[in-house]
Amino acid sequence: MPPDSMNIQVSSTTKDTANPDSWKDAWLASPGPRTFSEHLNLFLKGVAMGTADIVPGVSGGTIAFITGIYESLLNAISSIKGKLILHAIRLNFKKALSEIHLCFLVTLVSGIALAVISTAHLMHFLLTEHPVQTWSIFFGLITASILVVGHSIKNRFSNFPALMLGTLLAYGITGLIPLHTPEAPWFIFFSGMVAICAMILPGLSGSFILLILGKYAFITAALRNPLLLENLEIILIFCAGCLIGILGFSRVLRYGLARWHDYTLAVLTGIMIGSMRKVWPWKITLESQIIRGKEHVLREENVWPLIDAELGIALLLMGTGFVLVLMLDKMSKYRAEG
Repeated sequence: MPPDSMNIQVSSTTKDTANPDSWKDAWLASPGPRTFSEHLNLFLKGVAMGTADIVPGVSGGTIAFITGIYESLLNAISSIKGKLILHAIRLNFKKALSEIHLCFLVTLVSGIALAVISTAHLMHFLLTEHPVQTWSIFFGLITASILVVGHSIKNRFSNFPALMLGTLLAYGITGLIPLHTPEAPWFIFFSGMVAICAMILPGLSGSFILLILGKYAFITAALRNPLLLENLEIILIFCAGCLIGILGFSRVLRYGLARWHDYTLAVLTGIMIGSMRKVWPWKITLESQIIRGKEHVLREENVWPLIDAELGIALLLMGTGFVLVLMLDKMSKYRAEG
């Protein structure tokens, strides 16, 4: 997306935020949507992100990129910092609330949570019963977003090495075979850090990274019975890793976009290109594993499609996803200019 369209219509109140007088003033001082339509728009983008996170191989970060809220998401996550703890210790909770992008995060996370809860079974059905058609839509969405984001890179020639770096990185990761890894606390913490970083990177799926690290079944087993002391310890260590990972990595990405905008965009675009290996609609399964009654693919191979009616439907769905992204990009430019 062009730099000015990467930020959602997030506005800050004109009130003096040094010492908000009330909880309402503190909430309004928090950057985020203001009108009902802005809240609904952001909420629906959260729904789209949550739906994508359910799909192995598709990242919510990709949807954030497509819908133009990626930099706003990084800014919101980065607003959670040590200064907030100091305000809390001093019992200045209103000041803490005014500095965190809570208005943005609450709306977006609500949409993500709703999608994860409500669409998990639907996406599982679509990927199981209609895999080619479902992957075709995602393929069209990501293809168009690559073109849109790549077009915003000013000097493409000088940033081509960064594009190749991101492409090779994602292509290599999506081809890795899941490993058998230790169950020590330090590795659980590390797994949380890496998985959450993948979730905010466009093109990489956090659940797929957990499969590669050999911790998908281990973490989901703990989540099934979280009240057991042993499982609770695992969940807390994993969540601590996620928290440290997302707070730290979001700052790295935010700094990269601020300091080396085109170079960082080139790397992120490359990651989306490399991830196309995972979302190619036509593939055959080489190795799979049954985890709690569900089949999870460990290794697969992409193949060329047969020329039949199914190919025509898949191409139509690809085109639909492609056009949808172009329409969203045009709407973002129109709002930025208006």
